[in-house]
Amino acid sequence: MCRLFGMSAGGERARATFWLLDAPDSLSVQSHREPDGTGLGWFDREGRPRVSKQPLAAYDDAAFARRAQEVASTTFIAHVRFASTGSLRPENTHPFEQHGRLFAHNGVIEDLPALDAHLGEDVGAVKGDTDSERFFALITREIAARDGDIAGGVAAACTWVAAHLPVFAINFVLATAEGLWALRYPRTHALFLLRRQAGSALHHTSSLGSRVTSPHGRDRPLVVIASERMDADPGWTPLEPGELVNVTPALRVDRRRILDGPPARPLSLEDLGARARRSQAAVAPRG
Repeated sequence: MCRLFGMSAGGERARATFWLLDAPDSLSVQSHREPDGTGLGWFDREGRPRVSKQPLAAYDDAAFARRAQEVASTTFIAHVRFASTGSLRPENTHPFEQHGRLFAHNGVIEDLPALDAHLGEDVGAVKGDTDSERFFALITREIAARDGDIAGGVAAACTWVAAHLPVFAINFVLATAEGLWALRYPRTHALFLLRRQAGSALHHTSSLGSRVTSPHGRDRPLVVIASERMDADPGWTPLEPGELVNVTPALRVDRRRILDGPPARPLSLEDLGARARRSQAAVAPRG
């Protein structure tokens, strides 16, 4: 399956090098299992979104490694892709940018003609041919309809999708320069959150004895969201199915359930086509 990553340093600018390159289950390591694309999204000092992405695995993408070491931001989004819909080209590689927000998704939504019909003229915001970017366009429209209320727009879009479309999973992370949002729905795939206080270097010792240490996070607290527990920190906690998380600029973590029960038209692995089935096959959720 695709892998999601989001990080917030609150109002401070930080680097995500440890999580992207050095952690025992970093995005670079995960890309050996998800080889169809890698993307990194961040915000510059003026709060403008920036994206670097290629239809290449992270371990084979020199630009990803360079950006992971150089870029500082208040919030980050990263994604490694195992394609379920859409060809292998930059337009279909996550994260996507719309209206100053960044978005990455893990899962499958089917009946895209019905979604396109519901989007109407807003489908014009979609540059590629993935379910993920269409889903983001719907979220963007619903946020605009609520005068910029991100949580309200997300809840409205996800409620419509869960009620009207065949859904395998709609896990996602969404970022602005100030905040980070994440949803797990339904139980299909796990999503984890780590609240890490300042005061010590990030480090991991593998079963083979090798040690990875990073100073990033020593001087400031961080909140990390990821598809897997990326290191041995005992503070990783799973999101509940249907739970929307918002990490504020003060690093307060607000959690509320926006979806109850399964989708109206749930999909199993057996319902998916061969390509989507390969992309979504994974271990059972660990939370």
